[in-house]
Amino acid sequence: MAATWHYFKWSFIVTVVGLGLTLWLGWAYTGTLAGTMGFFLIGAILAVLEISLSFDNAIVNANKLKDMTPVWQRRFLTWGILIAVFGMRIVFPLLIVVVAASIGPWEAIRLAATQPDEYARIIGDAHLSIAAFGGAFLMMVALNFFMAEGKDVHWIAALERQVAKFASIRGIEVAIVLAVVLIFASILPDQYLATFLYSSIAGLVTFLAVEVVGHVLDASQQATDVAVKGGLGAFLYLEVLDASFSFDGVIGAFALTQNLFLIAIGLGIGAMYVRSMTIMLVEKQTLAQFRYLEHGAFWSILILSVIMFCQTITHIPEIITGLLGAAFIGVSLWSSIRFNRAAAAVL
Repeated sequence: MAATWHYFKWSFIVTVVGLGLTLWLGWAYTGTLAGTMGFFLIGAILAVLEISLSFDNAIVNANKLKDMTPVWQRRFLTWGILIAVFGMRIVFPLLIVVVAASIGPWEAIRLAATQPDEYARIIGDAHLSIAAFGGAFLMMVALNFFMAEGKDVHWIAALERQVAKFASIRGIEVAIVLAVVLIFASILPDQYLATFLYSSIAGLVTFLAVEVVGHVLDASQQATDVAVKGGLGAFLYLEVLDASFSFDGVIGAFALTQNLFLIAIGLGIGAMYVRSMTIMLVEKQTLAQFRYLEHGAFWSILILSVIMFCQTITHIPEIITGLLGAAFIGVSLWSSIRFNRAAAAVL
């Protein structure tokens, strides 16, 4: 118990400070006890929503971090989390408004503070682009895992084993994502088609670009210093991955509140728990202890990517996204425990 507290100490501190700020923000905006408690409740819900949507993110981060040097691990868990919290939870929503409304950053902040309805409307208008980009990127992430050559551990064996057979086919993951894009493009109204196709292809190209840049950077670094293998390239990959995971949380938050500052507080609290979980998974080597936990995370990512594509056509409540992800991870954890018990019984 004491060891667990060590990992989540700063998350608990940020939670107390953050929820305190929601009370102050609620009183500043409403001046009533009911309004203040409403802000507090929404902030708490946003934090829980972010944790439930991002637990698979922590598992994937831990999987990548375990192969990085301690120096780059520390850089990601310090600078990387700052980018994730402030970049994706605050700067990214502002940037959407800056581009969509053709206004300056300070004007966007003023709009968020004084005209939250208009701010939320602009964010909502960008939802199609964000969902298409994130769906394509995350689907590539998931397929890249299931179709990795040499993958010999399978959780949903009947399906995963069949999928793994196609790993040797060059470009199969790209072909599958493009096929999914074409299916949704055939359903969307014509006025949304160009935006959807452009954003989907951008998500696909971004994944491929990050993969290429990562390999080039890491190969270059390895040539000069073996100790920094898995450094800058892996760092960039994780940053883009974190950004993609944040899309649904940021957009989904506007279903609960249109206040940018309340969203930043709630999602920031959740992001700190993701950081704590990532550190714990790496240091305690939890992924090695639970055989199928990583599989559950990537199934969760695949489901999330499909949901993001579906959201280009219809609204899907964020609670469904969170529960599905949590369910896959929970069942994979249970399967891992059963496997460990069976292996121990044999010994």
